[in-house]
Amino acid sequence: MDFNVKKLASDAGVFFNRAVQFTEEKLGAAEKTELDAHLENLIARGDSTKNWTEKIFRQTEILLQPNPSARIEEFFYEKLDKKLPMRTTNGELLGQYMLDAAKDFGPGTPYGSTLIIVGDYQRRLGGAEREFLQTSAINFLTPLRNFLEGDWRTISKERRLLENRRLDLDVCKARLKKAKLAEAKAAAAPDFQETRPRNYVLSASASALWSEEVDKAEHELRVAQTEFDRQAEVTRLLLEGISSTHVNHLRCLHEFVEAQAVFYAQCHKHMQDLQRELKRVPNAFAMSPSTSAVAAGPSGLSGGPQPGASPPARPPSSPPALERSTLKIEEVQPPATGTRKAKVLYDYDAHDTSELSLMADELITVYTVPGMDPDWLMGERGNKKGKVPVTYLELLS
Repeated sequence: MDFNVKKLASDAGVFFNRAVQFTEEKLGAAEKTELDAHLENLIARGDSTKNWTEKIFRQTEILLQPNPSARIEEFFYEKLDKKLPMRTTNGELLGQYMLDAAKDFGPGTPYGSTLIIVGDYQRRLGGAEREFLQTSAINFLTPLRNFLEGDWRTISKERRLLENRRLDLDVCKARLKKAKLAEAKAAAAPDFQETRPRNYVLSASASALWSEEVDKAEHELRVAQTEFDRQAEVTRLLLEGISSTHVNHLRCLHEFVEAQAVFYAQCHKHMQDLQRELKRVPNAFAMSPSTSAVAAGPSGLSGGPQPGASPPARPPSSPPALERSTLKIEEVQPPATGTRKAKVLYDYDAHDTSELSLMADELITVYTVPGMDPDWLMGERGNKKGKVPVTYLELLS
């Protein structure tokens, strides 16, 4: 190894001079060269861009991956330059659990068949989420990371170099100022009172030495000023590039919003499709307590018809005496309150003009009429009305 003692000593001396100058500036004992206003504004704008970009980047990471352990794992894979293994999203995992549960409960049961439908859509939602995460990471997070770890590091390095050049310039200014003061003092007060010529010679020699020191300090100042100006120009050009960084980040922001819009639109569509699928499945828990006992099967559980089940027996058609003497279908009016929607569970053919024929899965309005048999309700569909058996209905509201 080439060990240069002179260079090491020179570098140590430069570092010491900078430290002294920096300390004296902080204490107010030394003058400081101020940067021009334009460069100061560029530096302030660059610092603001860096700080806000860092905050947006970190919060976006949290939004896309709330799990801190997963973020740490992704960080290490990135630093090791290795491909991150595909991770199952929470939606896909939930969907898989539902499908496994459906196999265990039986896909032919109402609960099992519904789990299959919901699980499939949960997996679709999870797949849409994974695609959104990948797109956002590439189009939004990566450009922000590249700025923070690439462009900003270069700018920071050049700014530190500019600060060192400024300290060197101020050290040279202070050295020149001291040399001029010493030269003026030596020239203004020669020792003419001394009778011995030797003292006068020494005084003149000291003045000449200080003059040489002033020339040397002026040369060093010119060199330091040139280096400072050159470094200030380099730093200024890099900081002016922040404007193009803003333009690039603006484009990335639009792509991120577009990815979000696509993702949420896919989720909305999947949920609408899921709701339509669930409406075709008998709703076993929507019946009211007043009708649950009527619609309950042999096990005592209320709900819609089981696959392959036959319609329940029709209630007795002979109305009680009160109903036979007072009820006239054409004169019955719905009450102001108390009407409900009902879903028809089975097809039903009316046995006389007082009854209303029904088709499975259609929705009708029902209400009670004083004096009517409790096994029957008054039903309306459009401009038609008539009695309907309670056991053929599933009350919805």
